[in-house]
Amino acid sequence: MALDRTSIPNDLSAFWMPFTANRQFKKNPRMLVAAQDMHYTTSDGRQVLDGTAGLWCCNAGHGRPKIVEAIAGQAGQLDYAPAFQMGHPLAFELANRLRDMAPEPFDHVFFTNSGSEAVDTALKIALAYHKARGEGGRTRLIGRERGYHGVGFGGISVGGIVNNRKYFGTMLTGVDHLPHTHLPENAFTRGQPEHGAHLADDLERIVALHGAETIAAVIVEPMAGSTGVLLPPKGYLEKLRSICTKHGILLIFDEVITGFGRLGSPFGADHFGVMPDMMTTAKGLTSGVIPMGAVLATGEIHDAFMSGPDNLIELFHGYTYSGNPIASAAGIATLEIYREEGLFQRAADIAPYWEEALHSLRGLPHVIDIRNMGLIGAIELEPIEGEPTKRAFDAFLKAYDKGLLIRTTGDIIALSPPLIIEKDHIDTLIGELAEILKRLE
Repeated sequence: MALDRTSIPNDLSAFWMPFTANRQFKKNPRMLVAAQDMHYTTSDGRQVLDGTAGLWCCNAGHGRPKIVEAIAGQAGQLDYAPAFQMGHPLAFELANRLRDMAPEPFDHVFFTNSGSEAVDTALKIALAYHKARGEGGRTRLIGRERGYHGVGFGGISVGGIVNNRKYFGTMLTGVDHLPHTHLPENAFTRGQPEHGAHLADDLERIVALHGAETIAAVIVEPMAGSTGVLLPPKGYLEKLRSICTKHGILLIFDEVITGFGRLGSPFGADHFGVMPDMMTTAKGLTSGVIPMGAVLATGEIHDAFMSGPDNLIELFHGYTYSGNPIASAAGIATLEIYREEGLFQRAADIAPYWEEALHSLRGLPHVIDIRNMGLIGAIELEPIEGEPTKRAFDAFLKAYDKGLLIRTTGDIIALSPPLIIEKDHIDTLIGELAEILKRLE
């Protein structure tokens, strides 16, 4: 019997949904059954405008024939190839294309299956790199408050979102955190805030506390997305880079959200003009179609492992699906769409219109801050006393009923539409959202 992909199953109990209020959802499920370009189709036949690129990932929009055809063709030719001691051409080709797209220092690519795995991979490479160079005492990892680096134990250890951490024990040892960059004086900022570069100086305090010789790496999102769009103050990333260089500490940019055009540039490193030592990527790498992530590393880091006899494994790390053939085909097709359609530049060109639309919401009830950069925006709402997150979640439910997909984190509405968005889509998204905000309690 053919599988019905559009009807709601009779039993929803088996699937334990991630980052979801399961009981609330299953009482009134919100089911998506199809997607094309800027819209989802719901199980009851409604069109929903995608204001979030799925989960920050569908940068090229939905249902792109080039990606669909690449996946189907690869599945029929080579569905799987072992990643250990064997290879297949598309993984190498995708790595080459990522190297060509990335800023100059990044010569090597290690494939993973998600942003979470990319973060844990980068942290492990950082630790092993120092050991390979004879500085095995560098074992400390430094993250940042309100940072999101996926849900692996490494990622939640260096991450700084309390609910992602507090239920799961003591985390990795030897981890410290920088302060977050969200300052009240920067409310209603357009682009990078003026105030807060000094927050990077706290890294010097951490170095003084633990000793530079004990610190392996600092990991930050160039622009923190999942925590509610926290923008780096002017000069902040430059200071972090300078301090890390001074003390021999690796700097890792988590570019899972900022990579692949979200800010109007290939990577956040390009956008801000600050080069880390490694970058983690995922999401937009395949436009969200198939799980895939990657760590981009400099030649200096890679070459530190390339010693000893040729027949020895240099890095004892990897995944069954690293560089999966079908995911690689999807990645190549996605990068071709970005290039052929000039989507990164398109995002940069439409960003000023996006900014004006977002900031038109200033002054509406309960709106206490608006932030934006590239094709990202956040509308922060005043919490209901004693009921944190409820006001934003109510906005999320009302938006879905109105045919909009938005995302909420705490009492912040986060928006990150596909890079193919048109001005009339922006008008609809922000116009309908304005009406919802006017009626929120």
